[in-house]
Amino acid sequence: MPIARKHRLPPECYRGRVAVAFTACLRFEPDTRLDEETVAAVRAKLAAAGAKHGCAVVVWCLMPDHLHVILAGASDDADTWRAMVSFKQQTGFWLARNRPAVAWQGDFYDHVVRSDESLDVQARYILDNPVRAGLVADWTA
Repeated sequence: MPIARKHRLPPECYRGRVAVAFTACLRFEPDTRLDEETVAAVRAKLAAAGAKHGCAVVVWCLMPDHLHVILAGASDDADTWRAMVSFKQQTGFWLARNRPAVAWQGDFYDHVVRSDESLDVQARYILDNPVRAGLVADWTA
C-alpha cells in the first residue's frame, strides 16, 4: 500500500501578507450542472470566508468541475489556509442542503505565489481557464 506524503506546507506559510493559489475539485452525479444560484452562493461564501480570515479574493473562477482562487493576506494576522478551509466547509453545507448531487472532493491543492510577477501569471492562468476549456471565447466578454 502506498504511503501518503504530507503535501501541505507548515501553517505559517499561509499566514500574513502572502498570496496563495488554491484549486478545489467538485464531484457530481451524472448530468448535473452548476446554476446561477449555486455560483452566487459560492461567490458570497468565498467573500465571507476571505473577510473573516483577513484575506482578499484576488481572482476566482468556478469551472464545471473545479474552482480556482487566489487569496491574499491583507494583514499580518491573515490566514489564507483557514479562509479556504472555512469556505469549503460553508459551501459544503450549502451544497448538501441545496444541491445534494454536488460536493467538494476531500482536499484541495495550493501554491504559495512567490512574487508579484508570479501573481500576475497565476491570475492570468485562472482567467484563461474557461477559454482553454472552450467554455468561452474571451473571459473579458
